[in-house]
Amino acid sequence: MKKISFVIPCYRSEHTLPHVVAEINEKMKDMNRYEYEIILVNDCSPDATMETIRKLCEEQALVRGIGFARNFGQHSALMAGLRHSAGDYVVCLDDDGQTPANEVDKLLDKLEEGYDAVYAKYEHKHHSAFRNMGSKVNELMARMMLGKPADLYVSSYFAVKRFVADDMIRYENSYPYVIGLVLRATGNIANVVVNHRDREEGTSGYTLSKLLGLWLNGFTAFSVKPLRIATGIGAVSAAGGFLYGIYTIIKRLVNPAVPMGFSSTMAAIVFFGGMIMLLLGMIGEYIGRIYISLNNSPQYVIREKVNFK
Repeated sequence: MKKISFVIPCYRSEHTLPHVVAEINEKMKDMNRYEYEIILVNDCSPDATMETIRKLCEEQALVRGIGFARNFGQHSALMAGLRHSAGDYVVCLDDDGQTPANEVDKLLDKLEEGYDAVYAKYEHKHHSAFRNMGSKVNELMARMMLGKPADLYVSSYFAVKRFVADDMIRYENSYPYVIGLVLRATGNIANVVVNHRDREEGTSGYTLSKLLGLWLNGFTAFSVKPLRIATGIGAVSAAGGFLYGIYTIIKRLVNPAVPMGFSSTMAAIVFFGGMIMLLLGMIGEYIGRIYISLNNSPQYVIREKVNFK
């Protein structure tokens, strides 16, 4: 009998989490060919989410809880859940009830067909306009920087086989990016269409700064394409500056009365100075992350575990 590990990152979900767990339990009653466990990872939520997790663990032997010492982000919470999972298949979903746990059979059936990873695809998303915009940018970034196939839709509701999860948790650096880890492990990935619900309460925990940090994690941890783009921009700018210099000299020789042009000189200085600062900042971002990783900065720090043997 195969085992399913449900991994749920939790933040501000003291009221919605019991409904998600109850829905998983109800669905798994009809799928008795599987064993299962539910791993709830509290990302240092400021509300009573950890108390809710403790209560669920006390009431149900199959529920396990992990509590972080501070907020590390959704992807770090996923990594903690993956490391503590024991299932042949690992299913990751949200804590707000928007991802339908009662449609998990669609993802598992695809894994049984032979795929290594399966992502839920939503025909009609019920996120806010800001969150939808962030998802589109994240999709574009993953396609350009990580080589994600254009026809593959990625979301926070997905399932992977054990060997993929084992490869993902080999990554121990400070800035995990789960999509990049899945794409690094396998290309045998499928989509299944599921419903997307309205959020039961509250708003998304993703702010603009968190989304920017997530995108930086994606392309600095798993791709050197930004550095190659920087090299290309530098080469094009240098060639343009050289050609413009030749043009200026020729123009001066043909008509000595033509002024050299203070404004154009200043525009060129400002443009190339800005480009240099931008590219140096990008290189500095890579170097800074290397420095932090060499200092063994943790992906997460666990304060407590509940219901783990």
